Amino acid sequence: MQFHIENMTCGGCVRSVTKAIQTVDPDAQIQADPPTRTLVVQTKATQEQIVAALNDAGFPPQTA
Repeated sequence: MQFHIENMTCGGCVRSVTKAIQTVDPDAQIQADPPTRTLVVQTKATQEQIVAALNDAGFPPQTA
């Protein structure tokens, strides 16, 4: 699944986003690109679970 996260602008943001997703699925594969604010996640979790984790972490996603 792919998301656009407007406020993911640096490496610190990427670490926070990664940590949030890994609370739902520790084995998730995560590719984050702060310059384009793009996040690609390969996970066994549902999209709803990932969206909820990102919202809780302060990084509201938009589906891309």
